Amino acid sequence: MSMTSSRPYIARALYDWILDNDCTPYILVDANREGVAVPGEYVQDGQIVLNISPVAVRALDIGNDALTFDGRFGGEALTIYVPVEALMAIYARENGQGMVFEVETAAVHGEGEVIEEPEAPTPPKPPRPPKPGRPSLKVVK
Repeated sequence: MSMTSSRPYIARALYDWILDNDCTPYILVDANREGVAVPGEYVQDGQIVLNISPVAVRALDIGNDALTFDGRFGGEALTIYVPVEALMAIYARENGQGMVFEVETAAVHGEGEVIEEPEAPTPPKPPRPPKPGRPSLKVVK
């Protein structure tokens, strides 16, 4: 029996968990997948990282087929559309906790033609705050 993808269900649960822990939910998207609508100028190496916190987006819907929301990029209002297959990861910006989704190793297209797909990379690590240096005193005359 064929089952629907568990990805949207897990993404919704992780989104709630990240918010409940006062963290900022980010997603990593494969911008090269068919149907993805994201601002191209922010895509790097075929991927884009998006902040999907309630203060950053409006009308977020993590549906069974796609993740959609309205956001502003460079002052321009855009509607973002991410098919669930293009959702590579969801994680907390503050500590990197979350999940990287497995990319199917092969997808069947058309008449039995098998297309190989690349492996999912790990999401970028959040920047670390600089470590304070050793305190020092200076004699002023």
